[in-house]
Amino acid sequence: MLLSTYRVTMYDPAHRDEHGRYDGPLEPVSDHGEREAAYLQAVEAFAVDAGVEWLHVREPMVPSFVHFGAAPLVEGFGLDGLIPGGVRGFHDGAVVSLATGLELVRVMLREQGAWCRLEVEGVFAVHVGWDQYVYVSTGAPGERALALTRELGLFPEALDASPYVMERDEGEIQRPGDDLFWAALDWSVSSGCAGLLEETYADGAVRWHSLLDADLGAVRAGLAPRARLAVWPALSRDVGAVVAALPDDGLIEGVWQDADGRIHSAVVDEESFAELTARLSGAVAACLLSMYAEERVPLFTAVMPDEDGVVRARWGTDPTPDDRTWAFLTMLRRGQVVTGTVTRIAPFGVTFVDVEGFEAFINIPELSWRRFEHPSDVVSVGERIRAEVLDADLVRGRLALSLKGLQDDPMRELTGLVGRTVRGRVTKLIPFGVFVRVEDRPDGFEGLVHNDELLDRWADDPQAGIAVGDEMRVKVLAVDPPRRRITLSERRADEPES
Repeated sequence: MLLSTYRVTMYDPAHRDEHGRYDGPLEPVSDHGEREAAYLQAVEAFAVDAGVEWLHVREPMVPSFVHFGAAPLVEGFGLDGLIPGGVRGFHDGAVVSLATGLELVRVMLREQGAWCRLEVEGVFAVHVGWDQYVYVSTGAPGERALALTRELGLFPEALDASPYVMERDEGEIQRPGDDLFWAALDWSVSSGCAGLLEETYADGAVRWHSLLDADLGAVRAGLAPRARLAVWPALSRDVGAVVAALPDDGLIEGVWQDADGRIHSAVVDEESFAELTARLSGAVAACLLSMYAEERVPLFTAVMPDEDGVVRARWGTDPTPDDRTWAFLTMLRRGQVVTGTVTRIAPFGVTFVDVEGFEAFINIPELSWRRFEHPSDVVSVGERIRAEVLDADLVRGRLALSLKGLQDDPMRELTGLVGRTVRGRVTKLIPFGVFVRVEDRPDGFEGLVHNDELLDRWADDPQAGIAVGDEMRVKVLAVDPPRRRITLSERRADEPES
């Protein structure tokens, strides 16, 4: 548990205006010298007092905005030689030594590009803010570190919490990149909906993966831990049309595939549209994505879990309509009862039902236990109904319901007729027998009298003289509700009832 939080600064509190803002002589930048070294010694002292030897990188970020021809402030954002793999090894959950953590603090103080929170959950945290403000939270008393900080000429001030604490709404929708996600991705690629995967392993650091003809298992294995994923349609082969779609202004991310199959991207504004157009001229496929959140909506998203399947990343993705569908379906179980409104009956007979804004469906056999001519004989558009969940398909995003699942099967009541003789009307003649309705109602159940069980009217035609609508005395030989079959006999109708 973090007991104390301190804002450590080089600014003397005596040099503050009435609003608490520093108005002294120091510039809000690192001096690359004694003051910077003092910050690092202070952070180290707090970490040592807390017994910290290793730190976790949390929510890393690097600059993402690119102007062609302008190099980053520092090559590799200060990470080369510091983090194995450089930027690509700079991911959420990466474990670094205290010494490396202090060098990351130096990178952040110098504003070289890379930024992250450095934490040990419940034990220690250091956050570097703007203008050389450093926030240290610790679970240890820290008197020695406080005294040393003051000796170094810095000013520690107690706070309730760091303003850079990462808070996540527990109610937010977050889909994990688990087996179900990858099954849904496979289905989406196979159905022609998806073709491109965006992997964000640090804010501002993205890799793109073409999913067409790709081994999804290999793609999955190569992702950075805790990466945020966004699934997009495939790149367009009509590169000319993509270029023609460039807006007059605004922030755009161009994504393109070169002749060697490699995928590139760049975030640009209108000042660099000409250079982006030049780059796209050699592409085999491309697309443009808006950088404005309300316009940038992928097909669906996820965050990769740790190896044990638990999502420990605190950052998330903005939920898409498909993600909300996933969240809704995860709350449903087979046999659960839901209420909805019939929205339409398709020409092929499937009935669609709005359940809390999601369009579920009822296949024809699930509308009723009894025979009907059309679904409108059972339900009507606008009708509120209760139905049973048959299947919540998280891969395809479908919800199958059953209306008859909430009803007792009336055929089971007919099992008591087995061995008894009843009267019924002939409803249909088929080559191998005759169907007879054994209930006195229009939608009554019908049973089959096989030709062998008809009376011997004519030797060469057992159905001779029988017509639809005729009354027939039959004995009920068997009622099989699971197979929806009733077996009858005219020949045995006069045998004693059992």
